[in-house]
Formats: sequence, C-alpha cells, structure tokens
Amino acid sequence: IGSVKDFVHFNAKQDAEVLHKAMKGIGTDEDAILMLLSSRSNKQRQEVKAAYKKTYGKDLVSALKSELGGLFEMLIVALMTPPISYDASLLNKALKGVGTDDDVLIEILASRTCAQIKEIVKVYKKEYGGKLEKDIVGDTSGHFQKLLVILLQVNKRSVDEDRIEKDAEELFAAGQGKVGTDEEKLINILGNRSHEHLRLVFDAFKKLYGNDIEESIEGETTGNLENLMLAVVKCAKSVPAYFAEALYGSMRRAGTDEKTLMRIMVSRSEEDMLDIRACFKKMYGVSLYNTIQVEWTSLSLFNSTLSFICSGAMG
Repeated sequence: IGSVKDFVHFNAKQDAEVLHKAMKGIGTDEDAILMLLSSRSNKQRQEVKAAYKKTYGKDLVSALKSELGGLFEMLIVALMTPPISYDASLLNKALKGVGTDDDVLIEILASRTCAQIKEIVKVYKKEYGGKLEKDIVGDTSGHFQKLLVILLQVNKRSVDEDRIEKDAEELFAAGQGKVGTDEEKLINILGNRSHEHLRLVFDAFKKLYGNDIEESIEGETTGNLENLMLAVVKCAKSVPAYFAEALYGSMRRAGTDEKTLMRIMVSRSEEDMLDIRACFKKMYGVSLYNTIQVEWTSLSLFNSTLSFICSGAMG
C-alpha cells in the first residue's frame, strides 16, 4: 500500500494557479510547491502539468527547474515524472554516466514486477532511442550481465510444485555442495522463477540444509553478482523489507546517500511505502519518519518533502 494517494478535493486548474503564484515575481514560495505536489498522486500531478501548460503556455517542469535548485529541485522533478519514465531515466543515467551505477540496475531489475519491467523496456526505447538490453550488455560483463539480461526477459514461471525441492537441491549443488560455484545454475534458477515459487524453494532449502540461501550466496559469490543475487532473494521474500533495509543503509553510511533515499521514497510512494514503514519499524525499532527527520535537519525543504511522502499525511 502506498502512502501517497489521490487528493480528494482535486482541481487541476486551481493547483496550476497556486503553482504559478508560488513562482511569480521576486522569490519563490517553495513551501507552497512542496505542500501541493507532495499531497497529489502522480496521475494528478500530470493533470496539473497539462492544466499549467494550457493556462500559461509553458512547461511546468521547466518552470519549476528555473525556480528551484539543489536536492529539492531534483526531488520535485522526480515527483513530476511518471513512475515508468522515472525508472527508465534512472536506468539511462546509470548506464550513460561516467562508469555504470550497478546499484541502480540491481535495485530496479530485482524489485520491479514483470509487467513494470515490460513497460520500462518500452518507455526506455521511446525516450532514449536505444534498447535497454543492448545498453546493459554494453556496460556490464560476466555472470552479472547474464542475470540482468535474464531478469529483463520476464519469462518467470509461476509456482511449479514438482520443481520446488529439485530447485532447492540444485541451488545447494551449485554452491555449498561442490568445490567451486556453478554460477550458471544459480543464475538460471534465481532469474527464471517467480517470487512465489522462489519463496517455497528457499523454505525447502532451509529445511533440507539448515541454513538460509543468503548465507550460501554470500559464501559462494562476490561483488556485483553477489549483490544482485541477494537483491533477487530479498525481493522474492519481501519487497518492502528489501527497501526498508536499503533506506536504513542509505542513512547509515558515512554521509547520507541522498540519491538512494530520494529514489526509493519517490518510486515506492504509491506502491508500498506504508508496508516499507512497517518493515522499517519492525527491523530497526525506530520509525522511518523520525529517522528522516533526524538525518535531514540541515535540509529543511528536502526533509519536509520526504517526510510528507513517508507519512502520507497530506494525501
């Protein structure tokens, strides 16, 4: 369940007028922009964008960019972007920037549904003129590349009762049960099975061998392949718990990782933010809302926007 929902008394034309007044004249009423946009769903923001263009003859996102700056600007632009386009833009930046941002590739391809990945592939081609798979192949290598490409295919089997124990045995045989690691076998099972099927496989694995599949992966693989496999496992078990852990990590590293924090808060705001909040509290004994407040006292606008997204108080 998301924290940001449709605003009940929504009027796109009125919202466009409020934003126009907030950006008119000397100075910008950033609080008005924050309050309005963080309390509208993405679909409603697109309607406001259309109403703004119709009334004032200019693009709302361009107007916001010209008035805002820094992290707050990045956050507001992210909120104004349709979810699938936002994911496509994140992947494009991850692949086209200096070096490759493996963390973004891992997060998106491990956590999105098959339907979402299909849409991302379409939108990526439309907006950036290239094939996502080709760009991933050009920027990655080895078993890491192979698993990313398999995840892009979204040919995941539903639960196959006859394969559950067999898959558990094959995962063991490919890792702990042999000298060296059969990465191909691990990749094939983790990449081609549904979350529902994998959960049953992991339960069978623990019953048969007495330990979690994560321990086996950590002991048998390293680097970005290990990170991707662990992300697939964690998302199969619980996508909200995966994101709760990622949010906690982003605020507990030396220096807060604001881009990861923003990316997750925006992309999950209408998906499962309430579930992520519950997982965060259960896993770390503190509320996500309070943790954001403590971490971002020096950046009040950024802090306030993330807090509104987290609480859903304005929705």
